[in-house]
Amino acid sequence: MPKEIYKVYWNEYSAATYLYGSEINYISKDNVEFKNMLMPPGTVIKEWFSKVNFQAKRIEPALPIIDGESTYSVNIDIDTPSVNGYIIRFVFYDKYEMEVGSYTISDNEATFKCPLKTYSYKMQLINGGLHEFTFHSIEIIEE
Repeated sequence: MPKEIYKVYWNEYSAATYLYGSEINYISKDNVEFKNMLMPPGTVIKEWFSKVNFQAKRIEPALPIIDGESTYSVNIDIDTPSVNGYIIRFVFYDKYEMEVGSYTISDNEATFKCPLKTYSYKMQLINGGLHEFTFHSIEIIEE
């Protein structure tokens, strides 16, 4: 059975992006340059969601639907001047929007399973000490 690959891009919708002092250059959907010399480590730079209120935000979900039965691989394509300059965190929620778990990645590739109670989730790009990078995409692959 072929693996299902879902590519996540950095869209131009700015509400889920850290904008304070940030320079963002949207060259193409898979080539976004980000620069912020004053941003402290631990800051959430960008968030993507599997479930959104379209009426309120006027955007569609950027993440695929996942379940607690499968294993998923993540491939991160971000060019940084230093290694380990970013962290990717998945936060999982149940149907009552209570957090039921999280998974953190500090490498270019990882494999994870989400909690069985997962109803929705978000993915966060977190500053791990870098000031500039070029974001291409993040692949989520159902194994």
